[in-house]
Amino acid sequence: MEPSGERVADAPAVPSSVDQSETAPRRERIRLYRTEAVVLRRRDLGEADRILTLFTARHGKLRVVAKGVRRPQSKLAGHLEPCARTSLLLAQGRNLDIITQAQLVKPYRALRENEISIAYAGYFADLLDALTVEAQPNPAAYDALVSAFEMLDRGLDPFVIARIFELHLLTVTGFRPELYRCAGCGETLEPVVNAFSAEAGGVLCPVCRQAQPQALPLSVNALKFLRLIDRDPSAAFRLRLSDSLRREIEDPLRAQIRQVVERDLGSLAVLRLLTH
Repeated sequence: MEPSGERVADAPAVPSSVDQSETAPRRERIRLYRTEAVVLRRRDLGEADRILTLFTARHGKLRVVAKGVRRPQSKLAGHLEPCARTSLLLAQGRNLDIITQAQLVKPYRALRENEISIAYAGYFADLLDALTVEAQPNPAAYDALVSAFEMLDRGLDPFVIARIFELHLLTVTGFRPELYRCAGCGETLEPVVNAFSAEAGGVLCPVCRQAQPQALPLSVNALKFLRLIDRDPSAAFRLRLSDSLRREIEDPLRAQIRQVVERDLGSLAVLRLLTH
């Protein structure tokens, strides 16, 4: 969570006796604010600057400018690495806010020593970027991302981490798949081979599956695992998963994501190249 998310205003303190609604215009006088953030992506601007896409708990996704960050003597550069937690001081700008100070909170050094972990972290950042819009606070999404980085940094199974993150992120962004009742008829799912339909938004019973032959088969064990990472994620790391079961677990969540974002993420292609 963010250690400091309060804005620093240049306006004088408002007496408690004054109606807060009367002070609304003073928001325009706010110039600086602090926030903790993770860099999701970055692109070069001009000769020395960068535009960064950040995700924060209080302010959601932001696009900001880091001026002079590409110069060798820049004091900001080492604190604005992708997939690291950083405390920032930003100044409000006309179009994009400007980073004036940066201090690393958690660099996740162990994560960065493994190319598989780096690829997963890049995928998580890419997925969060794809499922969110700018300036819409979502503290739960921020916590999900930070938690995923923490688990990668600890060396836990990245496959399980990815499934936990995908399901959690789909949930907190409003695209949660139905795992307990048939997405077609609404009946409680029986412990038999069911199916997953991204178009229907969840698991289908054998009867409803007949109307959607393209739905993915979903075994009893695969559905149990998806429910486990929903209810008790930490327990999922104690299970042994066969390669076939891993594919059966992975495919429904990926199908749901593709249905929502309407494309395959570029980072996913890199991840597949490294892990398959």
